Amino acid sequence: MSKTLFLVRHAKSSWADPLQKDFDRPLNERGKEDAPVMAKKLKDKKIKIDGLISSPAKRAKQTCKYFAKGFDVKKHKIHLEPKLYEAGEENFYSVVESLKDKWDNVAIFSHNPGITSFANSLTETRIDDMPTCSIFAVKIEDDKWKNFRKAKKEFWFFDSPKS
Repeated sequence: MSKTLFLVRHAKSSWADPLQKDFDRPLNERGKEDAPVMAKKLKDKKIKIDGLISSPAKRAKQTCKYFAKGFDVKKHKIHLEPKLYEAGEENFYSVVESLKDKWDNVAIFSHNPGITSFANSLTETRIDDMPTCSIFAVKIEDDKWKNFRKAKKEFWFFDSPKS
């Protein structure tokens, strides 16, 4: 049995309101276009997503909702995880290791710089900087998420709106 983790950086966000808190920044028009396109690219790979875990920041949540819609996952099945906002490597491991084992394919929506450094820590594959709405996919041969940290990880693919 294997598990697949999809790390998704939130889509392009708006900087229109300079007084707005970072946490509350919404997606901009390009972000609203890219998110459904990337969800479709993922779905076209014949992937079934069992779990959607998102940072509670507005732009990450909005990106996640586009993926949920693309995969016909009800919005109430999205899990918001505060640890994914301004997350470091340990936060990511903590979230992944606590995932439900009945989920084989999980997408996590978060932010830079944490998501890039976490992706780079998993395999020999390196990404200089995960662009907005990019997806880094990694697999493990294990049936328990709690074993993720020690499991041998295999890079599967990287995709972004511009590729």
